[in-house]
Amino acid sequence: MVPRRLRKKGLLLVISAPSGCGKTTISKKLLSIFPNLTCSRSVTTRPPRDNEMDGKDYFFVSRKEFFKMRKKGELLEWASNFGNFYGTPRRFVKKTVNDGKDILLAIDVKGAKNIRKLIPESVHVFLMPPSIADLKKRLRGRGTDKLKDVKKRLAIAKREMAQAKLYDYVVMNDSIKNAVAELREIVSDEKNKLKRQAV
Repeated sequence: MVPRRLRKKGLLLVISAPSGCGKTTISKKLLSIFPNLTCSRSVTTRPPRDNEMDGKDYFFVSRKEFFKMRKKGELLEWASNFGNFYGTPRRFVKKTVNDGKDILLAIDVKGAKNIRKLIPESVHVFLMPPSIADLKKRLRGRGTDKLKDVKKRLAIAKREMAQAKLYDYVVMNDSIKNAVAELREIVSDEKNKLKRQAV
């Protein structure tokens, strides 16, 4: 058995992007490329969608449970989004990284700032849309939001995009293929840095 102090820690990768910028699609592609990469499962108060399973897609909890977890310091970060609460469970992330596995957190800018404070060695990537007009087209094309919600998401997107300079990397998502290729290179480079530090 390898002593704990000599074990390799996993990479903690944080990806943020405005709503509609392809964060979920790109995250899924990365998970299929890197077998040692797992996605953090958020705790949420929103009800599960038809195809979602508790413990696989999210940890679904009541508001009361969520606030109890938050009060006890069990969440690395949390946010409210369109009336629902989301948070990253501290224990799950810590165990994954300490077991030498890489973990991906697809979270908003506010959450990413909290992760940076708590885990400074985490690697942060911001996915940038080619333009606000392109993002507006993508949001409307999804057909899941009312016009007022699209406007609200665009206003939030502009504020988030202004924070991109705080990230280690900014990746332009002009095409899924190009963005995934760039992220693949980033993850490989960062994993190599971790290997060199462990020696």
